[in-house]
Amino acid sequence: MKHPSTRRPLLAGAVLAATLALLAGPGGGATAGNKDTWVGSWSASPTGAGAGLSGTGFADQTIRMIVHTSVGGSAARIRLSNTFGTGAVTIGHATLARPDAATPALTDVLPASVAELTFNGAPGITIPKGGQVVSDPLPVAVPELSDLVVSIYLPVATGPATWHWTARQAAYYGAGDTTAEPTGATLTGTRNSWFFLSGVDVLSRRSPGSVVVLGDSITDGSQSTINGNARWTDRLAARLLAGNSPHSEVGVLNQGLAGNTVNRDGTEIGYAELGVNGLARLQRDVLSQTGAQTLVLMLGINDIQIHGDAPDKIIGGLRQLIAQTRTAGLDVVVSTVTPFEGFSSWTPAKEETRLAVNEWLRTHRAEFSGLVDFDELLRDPAAPSKLRAEWDSGDHIHPNDAGYQAMADFVPLWLIS
Repeated sequence: MKHPSTRRPLLAGAVLAATLALLAGPGGGATAGNKDTWVGSWSASPTGAGAGLSGTGFADQTIRMIVHTSVGGSAARIRLSNTFGTGAVTIGHATLARPDAATPALTDVLPASVAELTFNGAPGITIPKGGQVVSDPLPVAVPELSDLVVSIYLPVATGPATWHWTARQAAYYGAGDTTAEPTGATLTGTRNSWFFLSGVDVLSRRSPGSVVVLGDSITDGSQSTINGNARWTDRLAARLLAGNSPHSEVGVLNQGLAGNTVNRDGTEIGYAELGVNGLARLQRDVLSQTGAQTLVLMLGINDIQIHGDAPDKIIGGLRQLIAQTRTAGLDVVVSTVTPFEGFSSWTPAKEETRLAVNEWLRTHRAEFSGLVDFDELLRDPAAPSKLRAEWDSGDHIHPNDAGYQAMADFVPLWLIS
Protein backbone atom coordinates (compact mmCIF):
# COMPACT_ATOMS: atom_id res chain seq x y z
CA MET A 1 0.00 0.00 0.00
CA LYS A 2 1.38 3.39 -0.94
CA HIS A 3 1.84 6.10 1.62
CA PRO A 4 -0.88 8.79 1.19
CA SER A 5 1.74 11.35 0.10
CA THR A 6 2.69 9.19 -2.90
CA ARG A 7 -0.80 8.60 -4.25
CA ARG A 8 -1.52 9.96 -7.69
CA PRO A 9 -3.61 13.12 -8.11
CA LEU A 10 -6.87 13.13 -10.03
CA LEU A 11 -5.56 13.50 -13.61
CA ALA A 12 -7.04 12.73 -17.01
CA GLY A 13 -4.62 11.24 -19.51
CA ALA A 14 -4.62 9.97 -23.07
CA VAL A 15 -2.80 6.77 -22.15
CA LEU A 16 -5.24 6.01 -19.37
CA ALA A 17 -8.16 6.77 -21.69
CA ALA A 18 -6.84 4.30 -24.23
CA THR A 19 -6.37 1.67 -21.55
CA LEU A 20 -9.89 2.24 -20.27
CA ALA A 21 -11.31 1.88 -23.77
CA LEU A 22 -9.76 -1.58 -23.98
CA LEU A 23 -11.00 -2.58 -20.54
CA ALA A 24 -14.54 -1.31 -20.60
CA GLY A 25 -17.26 -3.24 -22.37
CA PRO A 26 -20.48 -1.76 -23.79
CA GLY A 27 -21.99 -1.36 -20.32
CA GLY A 28 -18.92 0.35 -18.86
CA GLY A 29 -17.77 -2.79 -17.04
CA ALA A 30 -14.56 -4.75 -17.48
CA THR A 31 -14.30 -7.47 -20.11
CA ALA A 32 -14.49 -11.08 -18.99
CA GLY A 33 -11.25 -12.43 -17.57
CA ASN A 34 -9.72 -9.03 -16.85
CA LYS A 35 -8.88 -8.15 -13.26
CA ASP A 36 -10.10 -4.55 -13.53
CA THR A 37 -13.66 -4.31 -12.22
CA TRP A 38 -16.07 -1.60 -11.17
CA VAL A 39 -16.62 -1.26 -7.44
CA GLY A 40 -18.60 1.19 -5.32
CA SER A 41 -16.34 3.68 -3.51
CA TRP A 42 -18.97 6.08 -2.09
CA SER A 43 -22.74 6.11 -1.82
CA ALA A 44 -25.67 7.84 -0.14
CA SER A 45 -29.20 6.53 0.20
CA PRO A 46 -31.79 8.73 -1.57
CA THR A 47 -35.15 9.74 -0.09
CA GLY A 48 -38.15 11.86 -0.93
CA ALA A 49 -38.08 15.62 -0.47
CA GLY A 50 -38.86 17.32 2.81
CA ALA A 51 -39.64 20.95 3.44
CA GLY A 52 -37.56 23.92 2.27
CA LEU A 53 -35.10 23.71 -0.60
CA SER A 54 -35.56 19.98 -1.19
CA GLY A 55 -39.28 20.55 -1.63
CA THR A 56 -38.99 23.52 -4.00
CA GLY A 57 -36.07 22.11 -5.98
CA PHE A 58 -33.67 23.93 -8.31
CA ALA A 59 -33.83 25.87 -11.60
CA ASP A 60 -30.90 27.36 -13.57
CA GLN A 61 -28.63 26.53 -10.64
CA THR A 62 -25.42 24.64 -9.96
CA ILE A 63 -24.98 22.37 -6.92
CA ARG A 64 -21.43 21.55 -5.79
CA MET A 65 -21.12 18.54 -3.47
CA ILE A 66 -18.14 16.95 -1.73
CA VAL A 67 -17.85 13.19 -1.20
CA HIS A 68 -15.19 11.08 0.50
CA THR A 69 -13.98 7.96 -1.29
CA SER A 70 -13.15 4.63 0.25
CA VAL A 71 -11.30 2.48 -2.31
CA GLY A 72 -9.45 4.20 -5.16
CA GLY A 73 -9.20 3.35 -8.83
CA SER A 74 -8.07 4.25 -12.35
CA ALA A 75 -11.42 5.59 -13.58
CA ALA A 76 -14.65 6.93 -12.12
CA ARG A 77 -18.33 7.28 -12.86
CA ILE A 78 -21.13 8.88 -10.86
CA ARG A 79 -24.71 7.84 -10.20
CA LEU A 80 -27.60 10.29 -10.13
CA SER A 81 -31.07 9.52 -8.83
CA ASN A 82 -34.54 10.91 -9.49
CA THR A 83 -36.12 8.00 -7.63
CA PHE A 84 -38.50 10.16 -5.60
CA GLY A 85 -39.05 12.98 -8.12
CA THR A 86 -42.48 14.07 -9.30
CA GLY A 87 -41.30 14.65 -12.88
CA ALA A 88 -38.26 14.43 -15.12
CA VAL A 89 -35.01 16.11 -14.02
CA THR A 90 -32.57 17.51 -16.60
CA ILE A 91 -28.84 17.53 -15.92
CA GLY A 92 -27.36 20.17 -18.22
CA HIS A 93 -23.70 19.76 -17.29
CA ALA A 94 -21.64 17.90 -14.70
CA THR A 95 -18.00 17.83 -13.63
CA LEU A 96 -15.72 15.93 -11.28
CA ALA A 97 -12.79 17.65 -9.57
CA ARG A 98 -10.57 17.70 -6.50
CA PRO A 99 -10.92 20.36 -3.81
CA ASP A 100 -8.31 23.10 -3.54
CA ALA A 101 -6.97 22.52 -0.03
CA ALA A 102 -4.89 25.70 -0.24
CA THR A 103 -7.99 27.89 -0.14
CA PRO A 104 -10.26 28.35 2.88
CA ALA A 105 -13.40 28.03 0.76
CA LEU A 106 -14.60 24.44 0.51
CA THR A 107 -16.28 25.43 -2.74
CA ASP A 108 -13.01 25.94 -4.62
CA VAL A 109 -11.44 23.20 -6.74
CA LEU A 110 -8.04 22.69 -8.36
CA PRO A 111 -8.33 24.12 -11.89
CA ALA A 112 -6.26 21.36 -13.51
CA SER A 113 -8.41 18.68 -11.92
CA VAL A 114 -11.76 19.72 -13.41
CA ALA A 115 -12.97 16.91 -15.68
CA GLU A 116 -16.15 16.95 -17.78
CA LEU A 117 -18.60 14.13 -17.15
CA THR A 118 -20.70 12.79 -20.01
CA PHE A 119 -23.79 10.63 -20.30
CA ASN A 120 -24.07 8.46 -23.41
CA GLY A 121 -21.41 10.73 -24.88
CA ALA A 122 -23.40 13.95 -24.24
CA PRO A 123 -22.71 16.63 -21.62
CA GLY A 124 -26.15 16.21 -20.06
CA ILE A 125 -29.10 13.89 -19.69
CA THR A 126 -32.74 13.91 -18.63
CA ILE A 127 -33.58 11.50 -15.81
CA PRO A 128 -37.19 10.31 -16.03
CA LYS A 129 -39.45 10.34 -13.01
CA GLY A 130 -38.37 7.52 -10.71
CA GLY A 131 -35.24 6.85 -12.75
CA GLN A 132 -31.51 6.65 -12.12
CA VAL A 133 -28.57 7.25 -14.48
CA VAL A 134 -24.86 6.53 -14.49
CA SER A 135 -22.24 8.69 -16.21
CA ASP A 136 -19.83 7.41 -18.81
CA PRO A 137 -16.50 6.12 -17.46
CA LEU A 138 -14.10 9.01 -16.85
CA PRO A 139 -10.39 8.14 -17.18
CA VAL A 140 -9.08 9.76 -14.00
CA ALA A 141 -6.99 8.37 -11.18
CA VAL A 142 -9.08 8.49 -8.01
CA PRO A 143 -7.05 8.25 -4.79
CA GLU A 144 -8.40 6.20 -1.93
CA LEU A 145 -9.72 8.02 1.15
CA SER A 146 -9.84 11.32 -0.71
CA ASP A 147 -12.36 14.10 -1.28
CA LEU A 148 -13.97 14.51 -4.69
CA VAL A 149 -16.13 17.43 -5.80
CA VAL A 150 -19.15 16.70 -7.97
CA SER A 151 -20.86 19.72 -9.57
CA ILE A 152 -24.14 19.43 -11.46
CA TYR A 153 -26.04 22.11 -13.37
CA LEU A 154 -29.84 21.98 -13.41
CA PRO A 155 -31.05 24.23 -16.24
CA VAL A 156 -34.81 23.82 -15.77
CA ALA A 157 -37.02 23.50 -12.71
CA THR A 158 -36.55 20.10 -11.09
CA GLY A 159 -39.55 20.07 -8.79
CA PRO A 160 -39.06 18.27 -5.45
CA ALA A 161 -35.54 16.87 -5.22
CA THR A 162 -34.42 13.35 -4.50
CA TRP A 163 -31.84 13.93 -1.79
CA HIS A 164 -29.95 12.67 1.25
CA TRP A 165 -30.93 14.84 4.18
CA THR A 166 -28.14 14.52 6.78
CA ALA A 167 -24.90 14.45 4.83
CA ARG A 168 -22.63 15.76 7.63
CA GLN A 169 -20.94 17.46 4.71
CA ALA A 170 -21.54 20.95 3.37
CA ALA A 171 -22.97 21.35 -0.15
CA TYR A 172 -23.18 24.62 -2.07
CA TYR A 173 -25.47 26.05 -4.73
CA GLY A 174 -25.86 29.20 -6.79
CA ALA A 175 -27.23 30.66 -10.01
CA GLY A 176 -26.18 29.63 -13.51
CA ASP A 177 -23.82 26.98 -14.83
CA THR A 178 -20.61 27.21 -12.81
CA THR A 179 -19.77 23.51 -12.88
CA ALA A 180 -16.44 24.06 -14.67
CA GLU A 181 -15.34 27.12 -12.70
CA PRO A 182 -12.53 26.53 -10.18
CA THR A 183 -13.86 29.16 -7.80
CA GLY A 184 -17.13 28.70 -6.00
CA ALA A 185 -17.56 32.40 -5.27
CA THR A 186 -21.07 32.46 -6.76
CA LEU A 187 -22.19 29.39 -4.81
CA THR A 188 -23.53 31.35 -1.88
CA GLY A 189 -26.19 28.92 -0.68
CA THR A 190 -25.22 26.11 1.68
CA ARG A 191 -26.88 22.94 2.90
CA ASN A 192 -25.87 19.86 4.89
CA SER A 193 -27.30 17.51 2.25
CA TRP A 194 -26.55 15.75 -1.03
CA PHE A 195 -28.99 16.34 -3.90
CA PHE A 196 -29.59 13.80 -6.71
CA LEU A 197 -26.11 12.28 -6.20
CA SER A 198 -26.28 8.68 -4.98
CA GLY A 199 -22.98 7.03 -5.82
CA VAL A 200 -19.41 7.09 -7.11
CA ASP A 201 -17.89 3.97 -8.64
CA VAL A 202 -14.22 3.39 -9.46
CA LEU A 203 -12.42 0.96 -11.74
CA SER A 204 -10.10 -1.08 -9.56
CA ARG A 205 -7.55 -3.79 -10.26
CA ARG A 206 -7.20 -4.81 -6.60
CA SER A 207 -10.63 -4.53 -5.02
CA PRO A 208 -12.68 -7.70 -4.55
CA GLY A 209 -15.90 -5.68 -4.09
CA SER A 210 -17.73 -3.56 -1.57
CA VAL A 211 -19.34 -3.88 1.83
CA VAL A 212 -22.69 -2.09 2.14
CA VAL A 213 -23.91 -0.83 5.52
CA LEU A 214 -27.71 -0.58 5.77
CA GLY A 215 -28.42 1.52 8.82
CA ASP A 216 -30.00 4.49 10.55
CA SER A 217 -28.61 7.75 11.95
CA ILE A 218 -25.79 6.00 13.80
CA THR A 219 -24.50 4.74 10.46
CA ASP A 220 -25.35 8.08 8.81
CA GLY A 221 -22.95 9.70 11.28
CA SER A 222 -25.35 11.95 13.17
CA GLN A 223 -23.51 14.17 15.67
CA SER A 224 -20.14 13.49 14.02
CA THR A 225 -18.04 16.48 12.98
CA ILE A 226 -19.40 18.14 9.83
CA ASN A 227 -16.87 17.95 6.98
CA GLY A 228 -14.76 15.69 9.18
CA ASN A 229 -15.48 12.31 7.56
CA ALA A 230 -15.77 10.89 11.07
CA ARG A 231 -18.61 8.42 10.48
CA TRP A 232 -17.76 4.94 11.68
CA THR A 233 -17.92 3.74 8.07
CA ASP A 234 -15.30 6.32 7.02
CA ARG A 235 -13.02 5.15 9.81
CA LEU A 236 -13.69 1.52 8.88
CA ALA A 237 -12.64 2.22 5.27
CA ALA A 238 -9.40 3.79 6.50
CA ARG A 239 -8.72 0.78 8.69
CA LEU A 240 -9.34 -1.65 5.84
CA LEU A 241 -7.12 0.27 3.45
CA ALA A 242 -4.28 0.32 5.95
CA GLY A 243 -3.82 -3.39 5.24
CA ASN A 244 -1.53 -4.86 2.57
CA SER A 245 -3.67 -7.69 1.25
CA PRO A 246 -5.72 -7.41 -1.97
CA HIS A 247 -8.76 -8.16 0.19
CA SER A 248 -8.13 -4.98 2.17
CA GLU A 249 -9.06 -2.90 -0.89
CA VAL A 250 -12.76 -3.20 -0.09
CA GLY A 251 -15.14 -0.37 -0.93
CA VAL A 252 -17.29 0.80 1.99
CA LEU A 253 -20.74 2.09 1.05
CA ASN A 254 -22.74 3.98 3.67
CA GLN A 255 -26.48 3.45 3.24
CA GLY A 256 -27.43 4.96 6.58
CA LEU A 257 -30.53 7.14 6.89
CA ALA A 258 -31.38 9.18 9.97
CA GLY A 259 -34.64 7.92 11.46
CA ASN A 260 -34.77 4.81 9.27
CA THR A 261 -36.37 1.57 10.42
CA VAL A 262 -36.80 -2.08 9.56
CA ASN A 263 -40.55 -1.93 9.00
CA ARG A 264 -41.79 1.68 8.88
CA ASP A 265 -41.71 4.55 6.39
CA GLY A 266 -40.76 8.09 7.35
CA THR A 267 -44.01 9.34 5.85
CA GLU A 268 -45.88 7.58 8.66
CA ILE A 269 -44.75 10.37 10.97
CA GLY A 270 -44.66 13.08 8.31
CA TYR A 271 -40.99 12.99 7.28
CA ALA A 272 -40.27 11.55 3.83
CA GLU A 273 -36.58 12.36 4.34
CA LEU A 274 -36.34 9.48 6.84
CA GLY A 275 -36.77 7.12 3.92
CA VAL A 276 -38.82 4.05 3.24
CA ASN A 277 -38.46 0.97 5.41
CA GLY A 278 -35.43 -1.28 5.20
CA LEU A 279 -37.28 -4.04 3.38
CA ALA A 280 -38.47 -1.57 0.74
CA ARG A 281 -34.98 -0.22 0.09
CA LEU A 282 -33.05 -3.49 0.19
CA GLN A 283 -32.96 -4.02 -3.58
CA ARG A 284 -32.02 -0.43 -4.48
CA ASP A 285 -29.73 0.45 -1.57
CA VAL A 286 -27.93 -2.87 -1.09
CA LEU A 287 -28.35 -5.53 -3.75
CA SER A 288 -27.91 -3.18 -6.73
CA GLN A 289 -24.77 -1.48 -5.36
CA THR A 290 -21.73 -1.87 -7.60
CA GLY A 291 -19.62 -4.82 -6.50
CA ALA A 292 -21.66 -5.50 -3.35
CA GLN A 293 -20.40 -8.63 -1.59
CA THR A 294 -21.32 -8.15 2.08
CA LEU A 295 -24.18 -6.46 3.93
CA VAL A 296 -23.68 -5.05 7.42
CA LEU A 297 -27.18 -4.64 8.86
CA MET A 298 -27.65 -2.09 11.64
CA LEU A 299 -31.35 -1.30 11.95
CA GLY A 300 -33.96 -1.58 14.72
CA ILE A 301 -33.35 1.22 17.18
CA ASN A 302 -35.92 3.51 15.54
CA ASP A 303 -38.54 0.78 15.33
CA ILE A 304 -38.15 0.72 19.11
CA GLN A 305 -37.62 4.34 20.12
CA ILE A 306 -39.89 6.07 17.59
CA HIS A 307 -42.64 3.52 17.01
CA GLY A 308 -42.55 1.27 20.07
CA ASP A 309 -42.83 -1.85 17.92
CA ALA A 310 -42.83 -5.29 19.54
CA PRO A 311 -39.72 -7.51 19.44
CA ASP A 312 -41.37 -10.12 17.20
CA LYS A 313 -42.17 -7.52 14.54
CA ILE A 314 -38.62 -6.18 14.51
CA ILE A 315 -37.05 -9.63 14.52
CA GLY A 316 -39.36 -10.77 11.72
CA GLY A 317 -38.28 -7.86 9.54
CA LEU A 318 -34.60 -8.45 10.27
CA ARG A 319 -34.97 -12.12 9.37
CA GLN A 320 -36.49 -11.16 6.02
CA LEU A 321 -33.66 -8.73 5.28
CA ILE A 322 -31.13 -11.41 6.17
CA ALA A 323 -32.82 -14.19 4.18
CA GLN A 324 -33.34 -12.12 1.03
CA THR A 325 -29.77 -10.83 1.07
CA ARG A 326 -28.31 -14.30 1.51
CA THR A 327 -30.52 -15.59 -1.29
CA ALA A 328 -28.98 -12.91 -3.52
CA GLY A 329 -25.53 -14.34 -2.74
CA LEU A 330 -24.22 -11.74 -0.28
CA ASP A 331 -22.80 -12.43 3.16
CA VAL A 332 -24.73 -10.79 6.02
CA VAL A 333 -23.18 -9.37 9.18
CA VAL A 334 -25.66 -8.08 11.77
CA SER A 335 -25.23 -5.53 14.57
CA THR A 336 -26.94 -5.55 17.93
CA VAL A 337 -29.11 -2.56 18.88
CA THR A 338 -27.17 0.00 20.91
CA PRO A 339 -28.32 1.58 24.22
CA PHE A 340 -30.18 4.90 24.40
CA GLU A 341 -31.38 5.57 27.97
CA GLY A 342 -31.37 9.33 28.49
CA PHE A 343 -32.71 10.02 24.99
CA SER A 344 -36.12 11.68 25.10
CA SER A 345 -38.10 8.67 23.88
CA TRP A 346 -36.52 6.03 26.15
CA THR A 347 -38.77 4.02 28.47
CA PRO A 348 -38.21 0.86 30.51
CA ALA A 349 -40.58 -1.02 28.19
CA LYS A 350 -38.56 0.00 25.13
CA GLU A 351 -35.41 -1.12 26.89
CA GLU A 352 -36.97 -4.56 27.34
CA THR A 353 -37.67 -4.66 23.61
CA ARG A 354 -34.08 -3.73 22.82
CA LEU A 355 -32.77 -6.47 25.08
CA ALA A 356 -35.14 -9.03 23.53
CA VAL A 357 -34.01 -8.19 19.99
CA ASN A 358 -30.36 -8.41 21.01
CA GLU A 359 -30.91 -11.72 22.76
CA TRP A 360 -32.41 -13.15 19.57
CA LEU A 361 -29.46 -11.90 17.52
CA ARG A 362 -26.93 -13.38 19.91
CA THR A 363 -28.62 -16.77 19.98
CA HIS A 364 -29.46 -17.19 16.28
CA ARG A 365 -26.09 -16.67 14.63
CA ALA A 366 -26.66 -19.57 12.26
CA GLU A 367 -29.00 -17.32 10.26
CA PHE A 368 -26.25 -14.88 9.25
CA SER A 369 -22.52 -14.78 8.56
CA GLY A 370 -21.45 -12.90 11.67
CA LEU A 371 -22.43 -10.60 14.53
CA VAL A 372 -20.86 -7.28 15.54
CA ASP A 373 -21.98 -6.64 19.09
CA PHE A 374 -21.96 -2.84 19.12
CA ASP A 375 -24.20 -2.95 22.20
CA GLU A 376 -21.46 -4.73 24.15
CA LEU A 377 -18.91 -2.18 22.92
CA LEU A 378 -20.83 1.05 23.52
CA ARG A 379 -22.81 0.34 26.70
CA ASP A 380 -21.75 1.69 30.07
CA PRO A 381 -20.62 -1.33 32.15
CA ALA A 382 -22.15 0.29 35.26
CA ALA A 383 -25.42 1.18 33.50
CA PRO A 384 -25.87 -1.10 30.44
CA SER A 385 -28.95 0.74 29.17
CA LYS A 386 -26.79 3.85 28.61
CA LEU A 387 -23.94 4.78 26.28
CA ARG A 388 -20.49 5.02 27.81
CA ALA A 389 -20.03 8.66 28.82
CA GLU A 390 -16.74 9.10 26.95
CA TRP A 391 -18.39 8.05 23.68
CA ASP A 392 -21.71 9.85 24.13
CA SER A 393 -22.22 12.83 21.81
CA GLY A 394 -24.47 14.36 24.46
CA ASP A 395 -27.87 13.26 23.15
CA HIS A 396 -27.46 9.78 24.70
CA ILE A 397 -28.22 7.86 21.51
CA HIS A 398 -25.50 8.86 19.01
CA PRO A 399 -21.78 8.34 19.60
CA ASN A 400 -19.29 11.18 19.26
CA ASP A 401 -16.27 11.05 16.93
CA ALA A 402 -14.33 8.94 19.42
CA GLY A 403 -17.25 6.55 19.73
CA TYR A 404 -17.52 6.18 15.96
CA GLN A 405 -13.78 5.46 15.84
CA ALA A 406 -14.24 2.81 18.53
CA MET A 407 -16.99 1.20 16.44
CA ALA A 408 -14.72 1.06 13.38
CA ASP A 409 -11.90 -0.44 15.43
CA PHE A 410 -14.26 -3.06 16.90
CA VAL A 411 -15.36 -4.64 13.60
CA PRO A 412 -13.52 -7.93 12.88
CA LEU A 413 -12.09 -7.26 9.41
CA TRP A 414 -12.18 -10.94 8.47
CA LEU A 415 -15.99 -10.74 8.57
CA ILE A 416 -16.21 -8.17 5.78
CA SER A 417 -13.11 -8.53 3.59
